[in-house]
Amino acid sequence: MNLSLYLLTVLIWGTTWIALKLQLGVVEIPVSIVYRFGLAALVLFVILLIGRRLQPMNRRGHLICLAQGLCLFCVNFMCFLTASQWIPSGLIAVVFSTATLWNALNARVFFGQKIAANVLGGGALGLCGLGLLFWPELAGHAASRETVIGLALALFGTLCFSAGNMLSSLQQKAGLKPLTTNAWGMLYGASMLAVYCVVSSIPFAMEWNTRYVGSLLYLVIPGSVIGFTAYLTLVGRMGPERAAYCTVLFPLVALNVSAYAEGYQWTLPALAGLVLVMFGNVLVFRKPRPVQPLPPLQGSLKPQ
Repeated sequence: MNLSLYLLTVLIWGTTWIALKLQLGVVEIPVSIVYRFGLAALVLFVILLIGRRLQPMNRRGHLICLAQGLCLFCVNFMCFLTASQWIPSGLIAVVFSTATLWNALNARVFFGQKIAANVLGGGALGLCGLGLLFWPELAGHAASRETVIGLALALFGTLCFSAGNMLSSLQQKAGLKPLTTNAWGMLYGASMLAVYCVVSSIPFAMEWNTRYVGSLLYLVIPGSVIGFTAYLTLVGRMGPERAAYCTVLFPLVALNVSAYAEGYQWTLPALAGLVLVMFGNVLVFRKPRPVQPLPPLQGSLKPQ
């Protein structure tokens, strides 16, 4: 079951980068995010109410959902979509893939979980592999003020994503399932961003064409309802640090989509990077061998 959820998350989030790019245009970035998570929350609430699976929450649960909505479904996407205006998407993917290490560190700080050596080693290999995959963009992008701002936004968005992972893990330890917490979190995130749009006089425009509406629906159903539910379920089952390795793998799917849709060309360094990422993936999910107890010493002294 975990493998199915893992592959589903990688495939879905690996293809949402193209959909996100198609969202840029007439509709302002915060408005597109409001549309996405407002509709996703509506879909989730309908599913939960029809199936009678909406779990009751106390005040503490709602406050955590509010914080989760701010981190995962509001600030995170504002940072990445804004950064995409100044730095290449490949560079953003490299920054976002540090979520593996941030989750491991945050799980240690907030939950006292020991950081497994295979998780750190696999994450480091994955990041090296991504560096090779995106080396042309990394080497060819001139440093500028906009680049620094874009990188800072991408890093802050990754930290928000990691914080949202910790909050979801906290909710699941309290017995709340991701379907319920995602529904409330998306509603809170979309509502806070909608208030920001009203205060900032950002118009709620709409593009009634196949490109925008099609990409919006893809981001709502597979990208949000299914993708976030599958991923945060993995966070609860596998731990934040191992689940976050999805963030290292889904750029590989994005590259193959880009090769078909945008003419991306594979190079020798890119193939070497692919091998490193795959090896890192195996290392992260390798179960440590149990320590075998030492056999008793023959002829040991016995108390008289």
